[in-house]
Amino acid sequence: MVLEEAPPILLIAIGLDNGFIYCIKGDIARERITRFKLQVDAASDGSTSLPITGLGFQVEGQAHQLFAVTPSSITLFNLHVQPPRRQTLDQIGCQTNAVAMSDRMDLIIGRPEAVYFYEVDGRGPCWAFDGEKKFVGWFRGYLLCIIEDQRTQKGTLNVYDLKNRLIAHSMPVGDVSHLVCEWGYIILIMADKKILCIGEKDMESKLDMLFKKNLYTIAINLVQSQQADPASTAEVLRKYGDHLYGKQEYDEAMSQYIHTIGHLEPSYVIQKFLDAKRIYNLTNYLEKLHDRGLASKDHTTLLLNCYTKLKDVEKLNDFIKDEDGIGEIKFDVETAIRVCRAAGYHEHAMFVAKKAGRHELYLKILLEDLGRYDEALQYISSLEANQAGLTVKEYGKILVEHRPAETVEILLRLCTDLGDPTTRRGSNSMHLLMIPSPMDFVNIFVHSAQYLMEFLENYIKAVKDSPTQTEIHNTLLELFISNDLSFPSISQENGFENHNTKETNGKETANGYKSGTRDKANLGEEDTKIAKNIVDRRRKGLALLKSAWTSEM
Repeated sequence: MVLEEAPPILLIAIGLDNGFIYCIKGDIARERITRFKLQVDAASDGSTSLPITGLGFQVEGQAHQLFAVTPSSITLFNLHVQPPRRQTLDQIGCQTNAVAMSDRMDLIIGRPEAVYFYEVDGRGPCWAFDGEKKFVGWFRGYLLCIIEDQRTQKGTLNVYDLKNRLIAHSMPVGDVSHLVCEWGYIILIMADKKILCIGEKDMESKLDMLFKKNLYTIAINLVQSQQADPASTAEVLRKYGDHLYGKQEYDEAMSQYIHTIGHLEPSYVIQKFLDAKRIYNLTNYLEKLHDRGLASKDHTTLLLNCYTKLKDVEKLNDFIKDEDGIGEIKFDVETAIRVCRAAGYHEHAMFVAKKAGRHELYLKILLEDLGRYDEALQYISSLEANQAGLTVKEYGKILVEHRPAETVEILLRLCTDLGDPTTRRGSNSMHLLMIPSPMDFVNIFVHSAQYLMEFLENYIKAVKDSPTQTEIHNTLLELFISNDLSFPSISQENGFENHNTKETNGKETANGYKSGTRDKANLGEEDTKIAKNIVDRRRKGLALLKSAWTSEM
């Protein structure tokens, strides 16, 4: 037995028939060596010591230990101390050739009743293989045993896969004189001087054989033990999943498909589980796709549809509202909002929109789906000025229609900084250019000219030197001199007739009246109000015109 400590230093142990072990340590090429002897205990009956039938080195860091086997004992020598310390591990040994070392440096002992493994602290696991072990060996994680049949006197080579608890190969052999594992082969030297070389099949051949026998679990263990690439492992898992799916073991099949995520096209799995009866399995798979960041928009849509069909609000909450409410959103925002809105889960859709900073979508849900106008106004008020201006431009018509006074108040704050005394603009013309102009919002009043007039009037009272002052005055003048408070330039620009006039005319026609045939009492009262309003507006228009000319003009 030879151990290469640190080249060119070698440690050689030679077991002798008299129970002694002759050791040589050092650089043999330069003859810089030391020699020492070790002795196993004498036989219990006081006779000559039994022969050494097997040796094996165990290395752990700088500590070197030597197993020594005789027919009646197993001894461990600690070579790290001087003189070496001896420890008896067992009072039963084995015959010559029934000793080997595993790749984990465990001692392997073959006895008629079983094969035993020994570590430095004593006996470990054992495997009950009956029969006389003529030879024991270890090859690439496999246990090799040549077992002789006592009746026929013929030997059989068994290759055991201990991890998977199976016989990987078995074949009859003749009279074997030596068993050697070298050069990637199991080499049997026969008594008739013939040599038999046994090689391991390649991975593909082994897997094909296992698949034919439906031994998928063993195939998975095999590729994992051989450290195969993830794609190869995923292919074995897919085949196992297909096998289970064919047996209608859907839960077990899905557990295998989940392990293929990242290597197997998701559509392959999804297509198999689209049936409503297997929606729970499909939901589980889609959740794992999202957890690993591999889900597409379509996967998000499908998962949310699964939740809504199952009415599983708890899982929907877990998906939409993660545990701590922070971190990156793991799904497509617009897709999630669209599906939640369509299914009637408006609160979930609003949560996603708000978390993602999609203010326009948040307000769309509030206004178009829920009609919560006051809440929408509060939300707009909480936004930064620039964002608030954008949202009012987009949804201002709805707000003016249902909450005109409150909308005008928000616009005044946006355009005049009335809500923030620290930034009130005064007469700073540069600052005026940095905030919205009232003319940016004129279009939202297309059906509410009265509130547009109020908005612009309040604005010019608060701001005396607006960059758009001329446009504002022209718009106000057009409103002041209009007989029916229409705003033709805006109505025509947006493709609308005057809302108030159209509505009034429609009502008159529907009731069979024309303007000349109204009830005289109602006509007198209404006309009085209209006339007074016209007079007031024209007075304001005249005042506005006079203010445009200075005394010098």
